[in-house]
Amino acid sequence: MSTLVIVESPTKARTIRNFLPKDYQVEASMGHIRDLPPSADEIPEEYKGKTWAGLGVNVEGNFEPIYVIPKDKQKVVKELKKALKQATELVLATDEDREGESISWHLLQVLKPKIPTRRMVFHEITSEAILSALQHCRDLDEQLVHAQETRRILDRLYGYTLSPLLWKKIARGLSAGRVQSVAVRLIVNRERERRAFRQGGYWDLKALLEQGKTEFEAKLITLNGVKVATGSDFDESTGRIAEGRNVVLLDSDQAQALKERLREKLWSVSNIDQRSVTRKPAPPFTTSTLQQEANRKLRLSARQTMQVAQGLYERGYITYMRTDSVHLSEQAIVAARNCVEQKYGKEYLSPKPRQYTTKSKGAQEAHEAIRPAGSYFRTPQETELSGNDLKLYDLIWKRTVASQMADSRQTNISVDLQVEDAGFRATGKRIDFPGFLRAYVEGSDDPDAALENQEVPLPPLKVGQHPDCKDLEAVGHETQPPARFTEASLVKTLESEGVGRPSTYASVIGTIIDRGYAQIKGNALIPTFTAFAVNSLLEKHFPDLVDIRFTARMENTLDEIATGQADQLPYLQQFYSGDGGLENQVKEQESQIDAKVARTIELENLGDATDGMTYRLCLGRFGPYIEAQKDEEIITASIPQDLTPADLTPELIQELIGQKTEGPEKLGVHPEAGEPIFMLIGPYGPYVQLGEESETNKKPKRVSLPKGLEKDAVTLDVAVSLLSLPRLLGQHPETGAKVKAAIGRFGPYVVHESKEAKDYRSIKAPDDVLTITFERALELLAQPKVGRRGTKKTLTPLRELGEHPEDGEPLNIYDGRYGPYIKHGKINASLPKEQAIETFTLEQALELLKAKAASGSKSKSRSKSTSSTTAKKSTTAKKSTTAKKSTTAKKSTTAKKSTTRKKSSTKGETE
Repeated sequence: MSTLVIVESPTKARTIRNFLPKDYQVEASMGHIRDLPPSADEIPEEYKGKTWAGLGVNVEGNFEPIYVIPKDKQKVVKELKKALKQATELVLATDEDREGESISWHLLQVLKPKIPTRRMVFHEITSEAILSALQHCRDLDEQLVHAQETRRILDRLYGYTLSPLLWKKIARGLSAGRVQSVAVRLIVNRERERRAFRQGGYWDLKALLEQGKTEFEAKLITLNGVKVATGSDFDESTGRIAEGRNVVLLDSDQAQALKERLREKLWSVSNIDQRSVTRKPAPPFTTSTLQQEANRKLRLSARQTMQVAQGLYERGYITYMRTDSVHLSEQAIVAARNCVEQKYGKEYLSPKPRQYTTKSKGAQEAHEAIRPAGSYFRTPQETELSGNDLKLYDLIWKRTVASQMADSRQTNISVDLQVEDAGFRATGKRIDFPGFLRAYVEGSDDPDAALENQEVPLPPLKVGQHPDCKDLEAVGHETQPPARFTEASLVKTLESEGVGRPSTYASVIGTIIDRGYAQIKGNALIPTFTAFAVNSLLEKHFPDLVDIRFTARMENTLDEIATGQADQLPYLQQFYSGDGGLENQVKEQESQIDAKVARTIELENLGDATDGMTYRLCLGRFGPYIEAQKDEEIITASIPQDLTPADLTPELIQELIGQKTEGPEKLGVHPEAGEPIFMLIGPYGPYVQLGEESETNKKPKRVSLPKGLEKDAVTLDVAVSLLSLPRLLGQHPETGAKVKAAIGRFGPYVVHESKEAKDYRSIKAPDDVLTITFERALELLAQPKVGRRGTKKTLTPLRELGEHPEDGEPLNIYDGRYGPYIKHGKINASLPKEQAIETFTLEQALELLKAKAASGSKSKSRSKSTSSTTAKKSTTAKKSTTAKKSTTAKKSTTAKKSTTRKKSSTKGETE
């Protein structure tokens, strides 16, 4: 007797295999083996020609989904069927959430097993959990399957109906999504608030006082008994004090005068207030809170967090990572409390075991919070993990352990001081007992350091005492605009508003970035011009579909369908069909949407009204551009690629237009070349250019300004130095090859140009590309190579696939600039966009590398062939007739249109 166990991924299969008897065979389905048609050419023949075929859902027949086995899964299905023939029992061991239940259901539908079948569920991959799950198998949960299918259909209808409209009216490759479009709206609206924000200025005084040889600070809070204005008193839309606020607004002169008046006066303690505060630890991680904290503390994106967590789960380090629950099992509570007692002592244990309850409505994923797996929590040092794996496990371990620790107790102290008519306040904080803060401080990397920073000591003070004023300083402040969303704050907002499911946020945010709706700068999500255009179109013509409350109600209805409280068919009919349904809305609105208007972005303060010009911001075939009109004359100027609406100022707009009308700014004449040097702004930002572009000088030398060097700071001498790049610094002592300093698209760098390959290192402050020495360049080249995201090139791979069968070299998946890729020797092969990392196999990797190698050799062959026959082709081209060219052009256009139609249904679908 043999049992076939099917899981989703090879990593999970390898881990589980270690805990099962020898007569158990464990195979991976590589995720879903069936889905709605991913492209037009995969629609079954019997449905082609139907008006609804492109949707993959029969909207005329009770919204019946059309499932197909994608081409890349046909081999997997064949192997699973072969394994099933040799088995006497089938165990479906996919994840215990809706998606996992759906995968198991599809396996049953495709494999059609004639042997006993059981559904096995577990939330951690340990020997104890797996063996226990085998003894407590259950039937397939049809309601979970139904819930997943309804969501899938709804997301397909939303994406495949709205996205083509965006292609027609704005640009190809865009997408709309039930959750994605709402998230984009949040990001765009925050940027609108920032652009509408008006800055206000205010001053106050800061005093350095001393009592009993202990110094402390106090801040001015009142003057003549009236509150002194702070940032919270300003109206963000005017930059002035909000109406109805009774405050004293100090300017610079008034603050300085007050400072001089109070400098030598007597200070007195007028009041002391002490309040005891108790803080409880945060609950263990859910999917959402893990993404938020990993983004805040580790600077990991939501997508990276889920990739790392998936690997930790599949290798048996943590429990299932897609969960809305904060509940801990009795086993976990015992393990956590043992850790507390052993590492921190009994006094740090909470008096009673802490159990947390899930507040979010419809929480339904796994049944336990994310925690270290097993009945014994391995410390991070015991795991032999490294890189992001170790960092994320450490975060999960600390949060779980802290949840069973004692409350922290602290005393907040407030001291009021009076000097003449001015009131000052000093605040302090004393940690009486750190409790859980000893293990984990939310939002901080190092609990010990954070604990020290939380204490703000004050000397022992009494009412009536007269501290000495050591220093008095007038301090100016400016109000700040609303903060941009980070991935963490966006995830928090989406969850609090009830939009989407936390388990999908990583893919949603990833899509927003991949589609070009937002850029990440620092840790902030900054919307692009495309995001503004798409959001404006959807807000104007489909307001309900991007309304947070409407989307949250949609989520509630989906939950009700999952629990049997609502019916699927009436809801889908109401959403899609009928007079007010999405289908008719799109048909009605399409004729009313002017493509030129849709590509025009409305932004406040685009230009100076006194120059007589009207400025418009548009999206074109090659990106965003400015259109300036004066009377009948229209001038256009491209906007640098990396520029966002946030960076677009009236001054920059006028400079870009001026560059087109008046020519570039001339800095002077090159002392050696005798040619003029110009300052220009191009697709990648400002740069200097030697000489004018002409027929005889089609590619004048250009050098971009290094980061941190402002245009206004570029003198003729600086420009000459930039144009001298690349600088030869010397010959490498080991290879004799040249070592140079230069500036590229991604900034300044040094390069070692050996025969084997060019070895680059970025130049970062305080080093300067114009002054860096040969010795310093050698130091940089000796350092481990670091990627653009700050990760070493010798980084821990996202996943290890195994060894290459020919040379035994490891094949791993790495995180690259254009997404995940596999590396073997000098060949890098990117994973298909739709391919999940966790389900990618060694066999798929070998096929991908083989195809990449073949395409590379063909490309070289074609290049040589083209080079050798250029003269022949040139002669032939001269003899060809205009009529032939015209015919060819028509055929080419027709072919392109045909190809476009086929590809049209492959994009645009996302939650």
